[in-house]
Amino acid sequence: MRRGGSEPVQARSPLRLRLGLALLGVGCGTAAAVGFALAGRPGRAAVLAAVAALAAVDAVVVLRRIRQGARYQPGREVPPYRPAERKRWR
Repeated sequence: MRRGGSEPVQARSPLRLRLGLALLGVGCGTAAAVGFALAGRPGRAAVLAAVAALAAVDAVVVLRRIRQGARYQPGREVPPYRPAERKRWR
């Protein structure tokens, strides 16, 4: 595939790093929620359980994007963005 000229040569996706951080959030959030629940702090346990659930959802989204692979890249004739339309001053 030919480069369009506007992207870096060695560009890498940060999805694996984001997946690792999401899994760390799931683990730490779950452990802290269990710890606070056992210590008799149900409010804090609920907040940390919600954090763990959000991190789990993020991990699922990241895994889905990793499995999708590279997406379609347009050719040179397609600009990377829509040019801004000029507004006429009255």
